[in-house]
Amino acid sequence: MPRPRKCRRVCKLPKTNEFNPVCGSKDTVIITVDEFETIRLIDKEGLSREDCAEYMQIARTTAQQIYNDARQKIATALVMGSNIRIEGGDYKLCDEDNGKCCCRKKCKL
Repeated sequence: MPRPRKCRRVCKLPKTNEFNPVCGSKDTVIITVDEFETIRLIDKEGLSREDCAEYMQIARTTAQQIYNDARQKIATALVMGSNIRIEGGDYKLCDEDNGKCCCRKKCKL
């Protein structure tokens, strides 16, 4: 029996969950919310993979795999001119109201 997947901590859902090229492609690449979060933390916020893993409360190797999967999907969408949709994944949103925000209020999303 495989090990159960651990939920990844995500600060907030993305403001936009779908991106479409001007050409109007019918193909869609699905990026999960946790994959989006690794891209946001590493590429936009400039965090190291270790810091990203700490924020998401997962192992560094897991964060690296999620990040690699997300970059592969984005590259495929850009090269093929596909739509990108952000949905699904194994994640848990931070609970800012109860003081349990994983990003320690540093999010710029």
